[in-house]
Amino acid sequence: MEAAVRPGGGGCPISSAADFDSWIGERSAAELTEPFTFVVGMDGVLRLAPRRSEHVACASGDMVLSAGEISFMYEADQWTVGEVSNQSTGYCPDVSSWSAVAHALDGIELARPRGFTQEVVFRRCPDCQEHNIVREDDFICVFCGSDLPESWNVDPTV
Repeated sequence: MEAAVRPGGGGCPISSAADFDSWIGERSAAELTEPFTFVVGMDGVLRLAPRRSEHVACASGDMVLSAGEISFMYEADQWTVGEVSNQSTGYCPDVSSWSAVAHALDGIELARPRGFTQEVVFRRCPDCQEHNIVREDDFICVFCGSDLPESWNVDPTV
C-alpha cells in the first residue's frame, strides 16, 4: 500500500469554501458523474482525490479520522453532498466516524446528509485477523467462520 503513496501525491486539502470552489471548478463533467475518494485527516481537514485513488495515498500514508467515497450535486445554485459512504478497505472506518466527516463538511459550508448515505460495517476477525465487511447483520468471518465482535475493532488504537 505504501507504494501508492508518492511524495506530493496525496489528496487535495479542502479547508474552506474557497478551496472547494476552486477544486470543484477544475473537475470535468465526466469526473463529476462518479464519486470521489475522500479522507478526513487527523487535523480534521477533508482531502479529495479521484475515485480510483487509494485512500492511503489520498491521506499521504497518514492516519485518518474517516475515509470513504463522496459525490457532489449542483442544485439551487450551490454545490451539495449527494452521496457519502465510509467505503474504504484501506482504513475500514467505523460508522461512528461520520462526526468527523460532518465537521469537515460543515467547515467548508457544504450542505450534507445527516449521516452516511451508505454505511459499511467493518470488523477484524479475532481468530484469523482478517478484515471483514459485515452484510445483513451476519457477524461471521467469511474467511474462517468465527464469530465477529459486535463492536468495531479494526484499529483498537484509534
